[in-house]
Amino acid sequence: MDRSTVLGRDSGPLSAGSGMASQRDDWVTVALGGVMTLGVTLDGWAHKNVIETLEGFFTWWHAVLYTGFLATVVWTFLLAYRRRDRHPRWWWDGWPNGYRVGALGVLVFGAGGVGDMLWHQILGIEIGLLPSFSPSHTLVSIGGLLLVTSPLRSWWASGENGWRAATGIISAAMSAIAATVLLTYVSAFMTGAPTVAYAPQLGDYGGIVDTPDEYVAVQGVTAYFITTLLLTIPLILMLRRRAALPGMGTAVTTGVIVYFLAINQLPDVHTLAAVMAIAGAAAADGLLVLLDRRRGTTALLRLPLAGALFPALVWSFQLLGLHLAEGIRWPAEMWTGTVVFTACLGALLGGLATRPAEYGAPAGAGTGTGTARPTTSAPAA
Repeated sequence: MDRSTVLGRDSGPLSAGSGMASQRDDWVTVALGGVMTLGVTLDGWAHKNVIETLEGFFTWWHAVLYTGFLATVVWTFLLAYRRRDRHPRWWWDGWPNGYRVGALGVLVFGAGGVGDMLWHQILGIEIGLLPSFSPSHTLVSIGGLLLVTSPLRSWWASGENGWRAATGIISAAMSAIAATVLLTYVSAFMTGAPTVAYAPQLGDYGGIVDTPDEYVAVQGVTAYFITTLLLTIPLILMLRRRAALPGMGTAVTTGVIVYFLAINQLPDVHTLAAVMAIAGAAAADGLLVLLDRRRGTTALLRLPLAGALFPALVWSFQLLGLHLAEGIRWPAEMWTGTVVFTACLGALLGGLATRPAEYGAPAGAGTGTGTARPTTSAPAA
């Protein structure tokens, strides 16, 4: 497969015998993964808001989650089973491109689900920070991430755009939500740290005195750094395999934000800031599409530039939203430094994802519609 296909030029529909899932197959997987994601969101809401009514594993919230999981499992294995005429060992060789890792996710999620049931029935319900650190919840989240990203890997392997791209982008958004479940205690979308004044205080002997405000500021800055990783990694992975498309970063950002707003019941200050962050992600998407069309997909420092641009715009808009809703009280060094530092972090992620040969590519080496240099691309697992 040449690089122009890998980076998103439409290669046309693939035959049923090519080892690829069809676009319809991926849409079904996305829909069933959406039920799982809804269940995760409902369970997160219950743990934060109606914890006193939770008495064990068997709840309505878990019912939605595990119904979605079982349906996704049946569908994933059906995709392999129906290829048994070409692959007698269908349980090993029959997976469509992109779905083998999803099958591994079934095992990981299943182990976590059994552990979660035993944990709840024996040790009780986790509250506060405990759900984020529960070993069974960790396995469920990792398994769910592997399972819901099957359409993403299928899209990468297909070389198609159009509606096939939509399945991949939605899949990436659901993967970010799965990872978010383990990071609910450190989200930039829920921190109010920038609205809390911070001024370093000197002690009697000239040293800096630790204050509660300083701890709040440290937690806030940390939340921005970790959330940058959560949002930027899926975007960089998509851009590494495809030309920029409208909605890539916006979908990932919106998915994470909707999860947080839902489980926290739409807090006023954070809701406005979150809407502004989505606007920032949309602006970044538009600029990335324009850059790929103007500079090409083999342009020098393409991924580092994208990695820097995306968080810089998301957090600039989000901080503006916080300022409009509540007022930013961080010193200028902190809020400007947060934007710059996260942009540098995104650029580093883009640099790590760049193939060594691409650092030497001239800026005009590729175009959004032309043919780029060939490269090899193995089918997605």
